Amino acid sequence: MTNVISGMSMSLDGFITGPDDSRAHPLGVGGERLHRWLHDMTDTDAQVLGDMTRNVGAVVMGRHSYDVCEGEGGWGDGGPLGKVPCFVLTHHPPDPRGVAAPDVFTFVTDGVEAAIERAKEAAGDLDVGVHGATVARQALNAGLLDEIHTTLVPVLLGSGKRLFDGVEGPVELRRIWSVQSADVTHLRFVVLR
Repeated sequence: MTNVISGMSMSLDGFITGPDDSRAHPLGVGGERLHRWLHDMTDTDAQVLGDMTRNVGAVVMGRHSYDVCEGEGGWGDGGPLGKVPCFVLTHHPPDPRGVAAPDVFTFVTDGVEAAIERAKEAAGDLDVGVHGATVARQALNAGLLDEIHTTLVPVLLGSGKRLFDGVEGPVELRRIWSVQSADVTHLRFVVLR
């Protein structure tokens, strides 16, 4: 069964980027601290990351994530998981001649439900990864998000982009797994409906 899963690193005060995220600073000013564990991985971290990425057959993401990370200086000739198909939610698709990896990105203009449906078709028996706060909130509010995987980083960023701002709650979760490594705590929750 295909699950729709949001997986992101998050500060203790709920931010997934620092302030002023842009092409020059995709994680915002100071937000690179959230991904330090990816560059200094323990065996536990490597296993968690491997388990998460190997089961993803398609990604749904927002246009802002695409704009700040696509192409040279970002993901190169792929998306956040390389050549895994990405469905980008947008009101205005870019000119396809300017897309660094046109075989990876599909632009969806008819809402999160349509993007997730198309991603599920592309993923087959694998999971759909949700990339970015806005798309995760939209999927959660639409009742389409099955799991939330969070890597909790012991830092208080104070500002930036929060993962759960705008969630129509309450939303009940059940922790299904957790493990602590040297610097972070990996948590997985199932969304209860």
